[in-house]
Amino acid sequence: MRRQLFTIASRLFSRLSSQSDRPSFGIAFDIDGVFLLGHAPVGSPRNLKIPFVFLTNGGGFSESKRAQDLGQLLGVNILPSQVIQGHTPFKQLVNRFENELVVAVGKGELAAVMSEYGDKNVLSVDEYTSYFDAIDPLAPYKRWTTKADIDQNSSSNEMAKRKIAVQTQRVQAAFVVSDSVDWSRDIQVLCDILRTGGLPGRETAKQPHATFPAERLGVGAFRIALEAIYNRTHPILLAYTSYGKPNPFVYANAETVLRNLMPSLLSNLDVENTINSGIHCFKSLYMIGDNPKIDIRCARQAGDPWFSILTRTGVFKGKDNHSEFPADLVVDTVEDAVNFMLRKECGS
Repeated sequence: MRRQLFTIASRLFSRLSSQSDRPSFGIAFDIDGVFLLGHAPVGSPRNLKIPFVFLTNGGGFSESKRAQDLGQLLGVNILPSQVIQGHTPFKQLVNRFENELVVAVGKGELAAVMSEYGDKNVLSVDEYTSYFDAIDPLAPYKRWTTKADIDQNSSSNEMAKRKIAVQTQRVQAAFVVSDSVDWSRDIQVLCDILRTGGLPGRETAKQPHATFPAERLGVGAFRIALEAIYNRTHPILLAYTSYGKPNPFVYANAETVLRNLMPSLLSNLDVENTINSGIHCFKSLYMIGDNPKIDIRCARQAGDPWFSILTRTGVFKGKDNHSEFPADLVVDTVEDAVNFMLRKECGS
């Protein structure tokens, strides 16, 4: 099945690439529900010679690791710059929090992600929690344990100094990088951080900056739960910044990334044409996704030149178009979407 999908995709995309040396359109692919169902591939962008990106609210791993994993799974070379995750915009905040203590929440390699973005003093919520005795009141009743990212070569003296440093240094920002695994603990710890101005166990103070990568079930539901509990237990409402689909900023950023991919695709053109090309403008930008409330809604908000294509391989299973957030086109699979683009853009 996987080999058959690769063969189909290779044929389609090689035909597409042969039609134009200077592509006039770009593509943003959702990942889960479009190319992957769980860990199983349902399509592949092999040999695609036009600018394309993967646009997902998921995360927890660096863009370089995600690109490598996707490339191996789909059998195609993918650059880190072609992967835009829910937390990718966090890298733009490095100048603000580069040397500040920040806490990262979620599953995956949280500290590695934030460190790659340039943050020099970041702790995962697992490690941060480990420095506070009894901060999680339900810990004795949990059947699982979380492994804190602590240097195993550290001496007990070093550990004690680190504990004191963490307990006396204010957390300046909390980043929800991906889905929380332990909601009760993470909500408790975040409420402690936020209501005390970054020093759990101390007096109430102004909350530090809180950033969330996406509004979706999982991370989004966690935000709603945290917001509801925090607002019920604190007189000042929770303030936060939310990134990720359906925020229109995501598609504006995707268009910039797609435009930046053009020089490598224009390398076969003569130098004069490349220099005189100016800022490349796309005639069409396609968003292929499976979630009407996230992918399609965001594309509709972004407006021209975005064209939304809804697949039936993930969240959406309907026969007709979605009533509240209708796509420009509804297809069964990502291959059907590519066939449509071939006919529209290349006349084939």
